[in-house]
Amino acid sequence: MSEGPAAKQMRTNRAGPRATPAYLLSLRLDGRLAVVVGGGPVAARRVAGLRAAGADVLVVAPEISASLAGLASLGLISTRRGSYAACDLDGAWLVLACADRPDVNAMVAADAERSRLWCVRADDAAEPAALVPAAPPRAGDESDHSEWQGDLRLKGADPGQRARPPVGGRVLVLGGARSGKSATAERFLAAHGEVEYVATGAPPDASDSEWAARVAEHRRRRPPHWRTTQTLDLEQVLKSGDPAPVLIDCLSLWLARVMDECGAWSGGEGCQGEEDGDGTAGGDSREEVTARVDRLLRSWRATSRHVVAVSNEVGCGVVPATASGRRYRDALGRLNALVAADSDEVWFCTAGLPRRLR
Repeated sequence: MSEGPAAKQMRTNRAGPRATPAYLLSLRLDGRLAVVVGGGPVAARRVAGLRAAGADVLVVAPEISASLAGLASLGLISTRRGSYAACDLDGAWLVLACADRPDVNAMVAADAERSRLWCVRADDAAEPAALVPAAPPRAGDESDHSEWQGDLRLKGADPGQRARPPVGGRVLVLGGARSGKSATAERFLAAHGEVEYVATGAPPDASDSEWAARVAEHRRRRPPHWRTTQTLDLEQVLKSGDPAPVLIDCLSLWLARVMDECGAWSGGEGCQGEEDGDGTAGGDSREEVTARVDRLLRSWRATSRHVVAVSNEVGCGVVPATASGRRYRDALGRLNALVAADSDEVWFCTAGLPRRLR
């Protein structure tokens, strides 16, 4: 079969570095299969972006990183451990060649081209037909330096500007005490590099050894390159425009401390405006809590950050014996329901086993 003029021009263009600019295009990946060849840090970062875009992800590699294995154990991605074969691309819509061997990436790109598949090659952005923006490497991280340079070369971007990662979704992880909800939320973000961990609980001190031990356990479990922010100002966190994903742990502690600040623990159990036992109005404090919750919800709906929030499910246990306990249970139940209604994914953890509700 003779080669047409378009194909001949494409082959001529690939003979050397591309002089023409790339045609920018966004792909809708919901429900489409994306095959990632490679199991290292570059593949892990690309998998995070693919998941945020709603793709069904298959990772093919002889060995995969712990973060990718964690995602696979939760059923969030599929994996095939072994050497790459052309049949791995069957049914794919997008292919990402992220292996640590250039010959394997070249083979993947060639197979994808023959099958007319979109293909991104991490180690040579000028060779395949597609590319994605990449974030510059963190200090001391040389693993994806060539990938960053390749994408910069093609896009003409300024190396001093950090490219924004794909916009992720809003995820709520619920569960009872010691249900594994925090560990599950951490695994959801394990494939990302930089993550902002927002701690809403009170800083530990010598007066509460049990709380200090819990905080220490959480710190030991988090990757050392994650940064921690201790704050109740979740609205500012969600509005910040920071490109790093954020993990909020947790909404139940946030609500308890907000109720502390507003003096909303005392008062009648019914509607706002009931009087406290000493005759003073308790409605104002509860109205302030409601206003704080409303501001949080507006920020949650509007955020462009990939955010995972943890919260306790307290409606399935023993009815609290005190009026303040019942008030907190009801307020947290309402908060969880409102956040869940505006979340892209909602998970529930029982005995360390997460299940997706939405």
